[in-house]
Amino acid sequence: QLQLVESGGGLVQPGGSLRLDCGASGSILDYYNFGWFRQAPGKEREGVSCISSTGGTNYADSVKGRFTISRDNAKNTVYLELNGLRPEDTGIYYCAAARVFLQAMCTITPGRYDYWGQGTQVTVSS
Repeated sequence: QLQLVESGGGLVQPGGSLRLDCGASGSILDYYNFGWFRQAPGKEREGVSCISSTGGTNYADSVKGRFTISRDNAKNTVYLELNGLRPEDTGIYYCAAARVFLQAMCTITPGRYDYWGQGTQVTVSS
């Protein structure tokens, strides 16, 4: 099975930046779509961004223009760059993967993903 481990979270002031890393092991990444999700206290888990096996990306409206997702299959790593952070970005950020057998656009729907990391906390506060 695919194992995912997130890192890079922390406390940052509004307007600051972070880069989250998702390290993957157990399988070749070429046949997986990856997504980043977040969950704030008392709220449902929501999609943030995703990247397909061929490099196509999607973003939630709330993060468009501020966050950037990327992947480096050779390094077995998926990244999420968070810029212009706001207090409402606070939450636990999860990396997830979905096995794909055909070329397809990725989605930011949690139910479409089979493998999940343990999450990393992002807190945006002054």
